[in-house]
Amino acid sequence: MSIRVFSVFLALILFSSSFLQVARCQSDPETDVVEGTGEAGDLGIVNDDVQDFGSDSFSPAPGIETVCVFPKNPSKVVAAGEESELLVGMKNDGDSSLNIIAIQASVHLPFDHRYLVQNLSVQAFNNATVPPSAQATFPYIFAVSKFMQPGSFDLVGIIVYEIDQNPFQSTFYNGTIEVTEPGGLLSVESVFLFCLGIALLVLLGFWIRGQIQNLSKVITFTLYISTS
Repeated sequence: MSIRVFSVFLALILFSSSFLQVARCQSDPETDVVEGTGEAGDLGIVNDDVQDFGSDSFSPAPGIETVCVFPKNPSKVVAAGEESELLVGMKNDGDSSLNIIAIQASVHLPFDHRYLVQNLSVQAFNNATVPPSAQATFPYIFAVSKFMQPGSFDLVGIIVYEIDQNPFQSTFYNGTIEVTEPGGLLSVESVFLFCLGIALLVLLGFWIRGQIQNLSKVITFTLYISTS
């Protein structure tokens, strides 16, 4: 009887783990564009009629340098479903001013960028300008899907800009980020599996105790027979 209960409980654990994996692999709805208004400071962050630049590809302009910094997250650990911020720095060593149009990023599998995991939000600007021989920094806030599996992924970020009404783009980041479960260690799945593990240990303890008691009865009966 104890062995049968133990087998049923083990089957329940395997079924529950499979169910959680399927639930976490569900697709997230379309990512919303980062919200903003025309009054968002000198950068003029907007979200009206924002174009998705993922299907367009422009060459980088000569004399333009970019750099990316995760100011609050130097380890580049991103919690699924939670917002993360990075800063894009631009240096204009050209002869003409450039107008920032938008910042966009996407998440890919690390071993093959042809496999797109998620297109992140587009953050557009309407009056962000970098004059010649000047530098500027632009914020970008993004969030990966809350259903994304924990692990290492490649983040590719581009900034699109115009010089003399000609479009260009530069890749400011093409590297690895580490996606973790939302809520840290106390996720729903972790708590559920922890409780199942404790229950399994308790059941195993009762089963071992029963086996020991049965063995003791057999030894006692054998000794009684041998002394009679």
